[in-house]
Amino acid sequence: MLELSDAQIGGWVSSFLLPMFRVAALLMVMPIIGTQLVPMRIRLYFALGICVVLVPNLPPMPQVDALSLPAFILIAQEVLVGVMLGFVLQLFFQAFVIAGQILATQMGLGFASMVDPSNGVSVAVIGQFFTMLVTLLFLAMNGHLVVFEVLAESFVTLPVGSGLLVDHYWELAGKLGWVFGAGLILVLPAITALLVVNIAFGVMTRAAPQLNIFSIGFPLTLVLGLVIVWISMADILSQYQVFATEALQFLREMARAS
Repeated sequence: MLELSDAQIGGWVSSFLLPMFRVAALLMVMPIIGTQLVPMRIRLYFALGICVVLVPNLPPMPQVDALSLPAFILIAQEVLVGVMLGFVLQLFFQAFVIAGQILATQMGLGFASMVDPSNGVSVAVIGQFFTMLVTLLFLAMNGHLVVFEVLAESFVTLPVGSGLLVDHYWELAGKLGWVFGAGLILVLPAITALLVVNIAFGVMTRAAPQLNIFSIGFPLTLVLGLVIVWISMADILSQYQVFATEALQFLREMARAS
């Protein structure tokens, strides 16, 4: 009869479950996979499959009792590290969402909203368009593979039980301002063009006061805004590459212990 000691069971549990908490936390928070479009059970199965591949190649895990206080502290640390990595990706995606919201407000489409199936909230149509666009670009350029590569490297650069990196969390909090700045840069040419259009309408109103600017200004601004969005799509790829490179580089820096 096979007999297993508490130390052996605890070692097996820690060697598999501790990495799984980090992987599962990342998959629950990151865009695309962590949205409501992917069922919770599928995400858990996906995390289990990744751990089956990663665990044999990982450095030794700390040996702790599975039901002790140090084990729960390690679990909390791993969950926090996974959430931190996933939140970095959320910041990158939200930059494009904010860009769409700003552009929709400027061109008069702020009232045209739809339910975002991934987050379950109402967003502007232009914002939803930018969300789908950045999702397709992220998958087409293998951004998800880069994320999984950084996740695998994090177990070497940031081993389980190495402690919380408070400085890195402050850096992550400082990145919140980067989201609004990146979104504003994305739509700055379009906003400038719409500003010129609005100034032109103001000049027309002063030149011809009898002209009903509200009856022609709103639909014309809307049409010109759609034309400006169409023209600005020619440069969206280069802008995406700049912000994606910066976001993934910051993700890699967050996964380093020093």
